[in-house]
Amino acid sequence: MLTTDKPTNPKADRVVLYHIGWQQFNNLLKDLGNNRSARIAYDQGTLEIMTPLPEHEYFKERISATIKDAADILDLDFECLGSSTWKQEIKQAGVEPDNCFYFQNEPLIRGKLTFDLNQDPPPDLALEIDLTSKSLDRLPIYARLGVSEIWCYDSGKLKIYQLEKETYIETEKSFIFPALNIKEIPRLIESYRELGRRTFRKAVREWVKEQIMI
Repeated sequence: MLTTDKPTNPKADRVVLYHIGWQQFNNLLKDLGNNRSARIAYDQGTLEIMTPLPEHEYFKERISATIKDAADILDLDFECLGSSTWKQEIKQAGVEPDNCFYFQNEPLIRGKLTFDLNQDPPPDLALEIDLTSKSLDRLPIYARLGVSEIWCYDSGKLKIYQLEKETYIETEKSFIFPALNIKEIPRLIESYRELGRRTFRKAVREWVKEQIMI
């Protein structure tokens, strides 16, 4: 039996479907198509479909820009794959992050356009916005897929989670950017929120350079 739950949320529209088999999940992905704003998460029969609203997308874009600019300043090769669908049938898990990146494993996937988690490594970093507003707990999904680090932005705070023995532990430092105080990013975003994208990007680059000179 298929049942739905659609709670009211100020930052996202979402629907939750229960008792969805793996084949049904894949059929729904095909029906939804690739050119869509909705994002999905699947955990052992429960499927959430979420359509983010502008506030959600604003912070996704600002934090993503910070990651890219920091990588450029630090001369780190990376690949950004946005809200790609990551799934594994054997784990009964699937998720589309707000954004995701390869850093350590970037050489292993360089130039690839299709991915299979049965043979390819998962992203090294996933970004989730407003994690607590989502009905389906995404951390266990990411853990089963093997994503090593997650940044979760919620209500003005950015938390870092790292995978240890199949569970996530909140940490103060990022494996990817150990020299940077990642938790300062929300303050940086708020400080430049009314000054435009170019001004913000310049400020991010200066912020990175100041920290690596200490």
